Amino acid sequence: MNYQDTVSWMFQQLPMYQSKGKSAYKTDLSNTLKLSKYLKAPEKRFKSIHVAGTNGKGSTSHMLASVLQEAGYKVGLYTSPHLKDYRERIRINGKLMSKQFVIGFIKRNKSFFEANSLSFFEMTVGMAFEYFAKQKIDIAVIEVGLGGRLDSTNIITPELSVITNIGIDHTQFLGETLFDIAGEKAGIIKENIPVVIGETQTDTQSVFKDKAKSTNSKIYFADELVDKVFESDLQGSYQLHNKKTVIQSIKVLQQLGYRISELQLKRGLLNVVKNTSLMGRWQILDDNPKVICDTAHNKEGLTYVMKQLQSETYSKLHIVFGVVSDKDLSSILPLLPKKAAYYFCKPNVQRGLNANKLKTIFNENQLFGNSYNSIEDALNSAKANATKDDLIYVGGSTFVVAEVI
Repeated sequence: MNYQDTVSWMFQQLPMYQSKGKSAYKTDLSNTLKLSKYLKAPEKRFKSIHVAGTNGKGSTSHMLASVLQEAGYKVGLYTSPHLKDYRERIRINGKLMSKQFVIGFIKRNKSFFEANSLSFFEMTVGMAFEYFAKQKIDIAVIEVGLGGRLDSTNIITPELSVITNIGIDHTQFLGETLFDIAGEKAGIIKENIPVVIGETQTDTQSVFKDKAKSTNSKIYFADELVDKVFESDLQGSYQLHNKKTVIQSIKVLQQLGYRISELQLKRGLLNVVKNTSLMGRWQILDDNPKVICDTAHNKEGLTYVMKQLQSETYSKLHIVFGVVSDKDLSSILPLLPKKAAYYFCKPNVQRGLNANKLKTIFNENQLFGNSYNSIEDALNSAKANATKDDLIYVGGSTFVVAEVI
């Protein structure tokens, strides 16, 4: 198989949460542990930082990787989902892994995957760990896929655990309350391993403190400890929380013996996009009219995005919007501006919600617009209707953003 055939096989043959939803999710680490044993435990051959959280874990992971790169380390970065190319999930110093590695990994292990019914995510985690081990990286930043306690990445013993924040999302897997969700994400806190919590929240603070006490882990609440922040090339006011989380994490790494200067920290935050090629975070796609996209897709994320939109200057707001079918729309509908013109579309994944259904739900909540057959059609219509003084926002789902960048 060539690269495209290999990637197509992965998407078609293996359960993939991002496209199929709950039916692809496995609440068990036995498969990942089995795969680790089969691959001779590659995750034990490199150091790592483990990053979880409802919002901001992707940006935080990229920031951490960028700072470590500026400090001279060979840094692996594992994140999900990807936007354009599967290999975005697995990078070293910002460079995608080779297509040949993907082909070779699947070819060598395909029979094992099939015999053990591994999920798409379990297979990808194994690929990342083997790639990082073979490339002899200094350290990897590993982003949790979903939750924490039962996530496939949670077989590592990191140098540091990071939890950005807790919000209501993926309740069908993680629980209905902030307390319950925090308990799942606290599952990445390991014995004697320090943990940085990005945001102090009344409903979750005790969960993390109790877990840290039981594991004898030093715990740091970044928003209480960091009062000096630096500029970043990642736009969006919500990045302030992520920057504080990163700065506190770097302080802990310095205490562990990592050599990272303040200048390297500043450079790392200023060059996140350049160093890691992160996309889709308050990204400006066009200027006439201004088109902005963002991957925010839940209540907490969209709250910050809507506040950011209010700070922009424009004559009229056009919103190109699509979601997945298992999204809790009731929590995000009140956040959306009623005066905007909406362009409803369906993400091109199995879980995508039909654009006409989305339009009906929005209309019932006094949010009006038209539905379109594709995201491309929706965006083109918005551009045709907008004047140079208007603003177009594209979002609602990572999969919508993936089709416009």
